[in-house]
Amino acid sequence: MTRLLLACAAALAAIVAMAALTYGLIVGGAAGFAAPQVMASLALAVAAILAFLVTESRAAHPMVPLDTLRSRSVAISAAVGFAFMVGFYGVVFLLSLYFQQDRGLTPLETGLAFLPMSVLVAVLNPPAARLAERIGARASITGGLLLMAAGLSGLLLATPASPTWVLAVVLIPVGLGGPLAMPAATAHILDSVPAHLAGTASGVLNTSRQLGGAIAIAAFGALVSHSPSFVDGLHTSLFLGALVLVAAAAATLKLWTPAAPVRDSIDVIDHGHRATVPAPDLQLEVA
Repeated sequence: MTRLLLACAAALAAIVAMAALTYGLIVGGAAGFAAPQVMASLALAVAAILAFLVTESRAAHPMVPLDTLRSRSVAISAAVGFAFMVGFYGVVFLLSLYFQQDRGLTPLETGLAFLPMSVLVAVLNPPAARLAERIGARASITGGLLLMAAGLSGLLLATPASPTWVLAVVLIPVGLGGPLAMPAATAHILDSVPAHLAGTASGVLNTSRQLGGAIAIAAFGALVSHSPSFVDGLHTSLFLGALVLVAAAAATLKLWTPAAPVRDSIDVIDHGHRATVPAPDLQLEVA
């Protein structure tokens, strides 16, 4: 019964933390971060995160073993997922508003402006995993994130007089970099943990991705709404997004080639006799 209560408490704390953080950031962009409801929401998010960590540390079978979070490969892959969503969905959110509000494009014309980038993502995703196997996860992830950062930086150089097709072309590195980074990060995080933790590691990666998208939209929306002009807020947001991508790319330099998968059993030979015994409980390598 105690185990069930701890598991429910951990899940509830995680849900409350993410919901309160997202709400606080979104409302903070409109009402200001000094607003009482915003401060209360962010304080609740911090308290819920602490409650989650305490609960998980005491659970016999935690939802997310804290040793998993201390694994360098898991932490870096989660950071990559977060940065990818900041760069990709952040720029889609910003430019969707910019094209329609400042340039007066219709929704159809806005979609066409994103078409080259979107087609690249769809076409390159399937072969990206094979490319990552050839060049290694570190090179694939780092190159992909830097390409995305280059795309966001290119948008900073564009002027209000730049034709829409130029902006569509500048978005192409974002469409190239995403398929290089994310499939490799997903494969790496799954290869870096024992088989019985694969689902947990995948959940950590997906959670970091969703948080990245939610926080990017909330933060960029706040910057745009509190800037002297939409273009000023757009440029500030693009600059911060590029910084996040470059920081994640720098972190991937600490990635190593995954060790051989952990086996459930091993063969031992004692005085010429072979026997199969359970494998020892190997610990994750941590930073």
